[in-house]
Amino acid sequence: MTWPDDVRAAECDGAEFGHLAMPLGGIGTGNLAICADGGLRQWQLHNIGNHAGALPGSFFALRVSRWEPPLDEVRILQAPPRDSTGTPLVSDDVVPDWQRDLLSRCPGVARTTFCGTYPIARVRYLDPAVPLGVTLEAFNPLVPLDVDVSSIPAAFFTFRLINDGDHPLHGTLGATVQNAVGWDGITPIDGVVAPGYGGNTNRLLRREGWTSVVLENGALPDDAAGAGQMVLAADDPHAAALLRWRHADEFVTFLRSRALASGAPRLALAAGVADPQRHAPQSATVASPAGSTWNTGLGVPFLLQPGQQRLIRIALTWYFPNRYINFEQFGPDRPEWGRSRFWLGNHYATRYGDAQDVFERVRRDWSALREATGAWTGTLAGSGLDDAAVTHFAAQLATVRSPTCFRGADGRFFAFEGVLGASTVMWSGSSGGSCPLNCTHVWNYAQALAAAFPELERSMRETELEIMQAPDGYIPHRVIAPTYLRQLWGEPIGGPDQPALDGMLGTILKAYREYRGGAGIDWLRRYWPNLTRLLRHVDRTWNVDGTGMLSGVQPSTHDIDLTGRNPFMGTLWLAALRAAEEMALLVDDADAGATYRATFSQASEAYDAALFTGEYYAQRLLPGDNTDYQWGDGCLTDQLIGQWWAHQLDLGYLLPAEHVRTALAAVVRHNLRRGFGDPRDFNRPYRVFADGDDAGLLLCTWPRGGRPAVPIRYADEVWTGSEYQVAAHCWREGLQHEGRAVLDGVWARYDGRRRNPFNEIECGDHYARSLAGWSALEALAGFAHDGPAGAYTLRRPGVPSTSVPFLARSGWGLWSQQGDELVMACTGGRLDVHRLTVVGGEGACKAFVDGTAVPIRCTSTGIEFPDGIRLIDGQTLILAAR
Repeated sequence: MTWPDDVRAAECDGAEFGHLAMPLGGIGTGNLAICADGGLRQWQLHNIGNHAGALPGSFFALRVSRWEPPLDEVRILQAPPRDSTGTPLVSDDVVPDWQRDLLSRCPGVARTTFCGTYPIARVRYLDPAVPLGVTLEAFNPLVPLDVDVSSIPAAFFTFRLINDGDHPLHGTLGATVQNAVGWDGITPIDGVVAPGYGGNTNRLLRREGWTSVVLENGALPDDAAGAGQMVLAADDPHAAALLRWRHADEFVTFLRSRALASGAPRLALAAGVADPQRHAPQSATVASPAGSTWNTGLGVPFLLQPGQQRLIRIALTWYFPNRYINFEQFGPDRPEWGRSRFWLGNHYATRYGDAQDVFERVRRDWSALREATGAWTGTLAGSGLDDAAVTHFAAQLATVRSPTCFRGADGRFFAFEGVLGASTVMWSGSSGGSCPLNCTHVWNYAQALAAAFPELERSMRETELEIMQAPDGYIPHRVIAPTYLRQLWGEPIGGPDQPALDGMLGTILKAYREYRGGAGIDWLRRYWPNLTRLLRHVDRTWNVDGTGMLSGVQPSTHDIDLTGRNPFMGTLWLAALRAAEEMALLVDDADAGATYRATFSQASEAYDAALFTGEYYAQRLLPGDNTDYQWGDGCLTDQLIGQWWAHQLDLGYLLPAEHVRTALAAVVRHNLRRGFGDPRDFNRPYRVFADGDDAGLLLCTWPRGGRPAVPIRYADEVWTGSEYQVAAHCWREGLQHEGRAVLDGVWARYDGRRRNPFNEIECGDHYARSLAGWSALEALAGFAHDGPAGAYTLRRPGVPSTSVPFLARSGWGLWSQQGDELVMACTGGRLDVHRLTVVGGEGACKAFVDGTAVPIRCTSTGIEFPDGIRLIDGQTLILAAR
């Protein structure tokens, strides 16, 4: 048996690539991580982000025995710990003390290798003293467009054991976990001792071919923050169980206690017998004492003749339904809130009754969930993208399923900017969410959620327009939760103090994106009054001098107030006007559409005349403007962010195309720095997201001099979200060399050696701005999609026989050029094709679906399929050249 061919990544040495840590968990469920050394770390199941979360007594182990020639070895399935790389602001390679202590007393394997295409990871355990091939595949189901399947609170583990030697081998695969019901998710655990523990019980169940242990704590009230349930299970009815243990030596003794009968493992047991081994250590039978818990473990027996192999599945499920407001919210103190805890709940708890209910789904649907997940990863792995591109584009969705994001019991989607930890320690501490909640200006960059799970992104728009919007039209850039509480109207917010203008302009753009992504015309009509009220507020507050350009104090994502005429706000304003024009036409508001078009035309010409230097777009301050935290003649990386948005939404050019391309090339030429040296020598008061020999795109530079005494905040930082934005824009402008140079810089920094590709950081781990990376995938694929119109735009791939992946609102697939034919293959879901525009494919005049000719009509705007063609999973559409 071989693993499915749906993972493509180089196999990395676990020691050299010690930062590799892939999260395992669903949307809003919390997660743990499988690491390059084979260990399980970053336990974050308890409704709070804690990148350092350590759960002692939770590991995999293996006993391998042979009677001739004699052999009896026990190994913890984890490689020896290495020292941290010391990379600034990251902690993915930190091995907790309990694992170091465990490996000092019981040997781990000699080394490991790791490879993975998110969300599937594979770890190979290698040890010369263990004559058995051992590989682990770990995953959590992920199917784009299917929120339910992608939101299961579980981790799936499949071990493949291969006897490639000349003698029979027998032994036991062990899996253990601590009963963490009652833990707060933050306080360090000393062995089995921590606040919240006490009364923990573990009970054994055997049914449907599985052995499981249910972990509970009956001493907790139902509404306790730590109340819940866990399940550890193995797909073997004969698995032995050590229900309750405290010290690792007990579990090692348990593994070594496997009895033999007539030279073979004793596998038979009576129904209901807890442990098939007569000489196994005995488990305690009482609830844990106050302040402590139990660990539990399963042992799955195996007997392998030479050449034989065995697959063993291990499942871990959890259920912690009581999410409360456990984070510091922005705004002034709220004495009227008193001692209220403000329960939010978890949406997954409305889907499942407890962790046993979750396990029943896992047991029943394992194969189907794995196949559906593989259909997505296989699409990426089977494309013509290189290994680095496959790894990093797949990893975009790790942030969506990290503790950065969650869903309340009412289904509403919320998100922090990131997760506190080594990357960011704030006034609120080093655990929990960073900068709550639903920050509109940071999420301006994020594109992955809208593409993969549009209904969740749509929830954020509904929160902005139903809850956050003030009566006079503006929208604060953060929401207060629960949403029935007073919102941040007319009071300082934080980061920046006043409602962020870029966040408000982004709401308009994102609303149009959500319509195109499947929200539909009725949704757009419902929120059109809110959008026009917002546009009126922006117009009367910042467009005040008759030029069409914005001026005055402009609060921004840089946590400061921009001023003057500047291309950052200017291009977002231009894009918002164009999106508003398109939406006005859709809802039959012709007068508003004409007004937005007139303002756009005036503003576009004015911005270009005022700000284009002949090389790039600069900032021009007006008399009386504050000069601190501005950039003046500098070259801002995000100066064309609105044009990036416009290309994604098919809004056309906001400024002269030749000026856009010139300015974008200048951004890469001036701001892409190669080599940062010692961060102490980089004499700026900023966070270090790139150092040593790294390459990265600085937020702002001054190639012609004139750096202000107090420049724009974060000028010397490197933000992955801005890098992805620029790289994607470069590809859309035909600047492939520049775009690839920027991507190579990001991906080299996050290749697993010194930073984790599954955790791109900024003001927090798993930072939301990094979700701009999805736009780079769409740009590489040359893909745009208007869902309601059933219209697809595909740019002819630049290299013959190269396939590129794409994701639409109802399915996904691969687009390729094969000789004189252009092929659109649906590899998941379905694709409703009504109009197809192939850029560079004007000669296409015949269409075939799986070999059957279909009627088409070629026009100047694309290829029309009057009745539409519905491609379902596995079908292809071939356009044959003349």
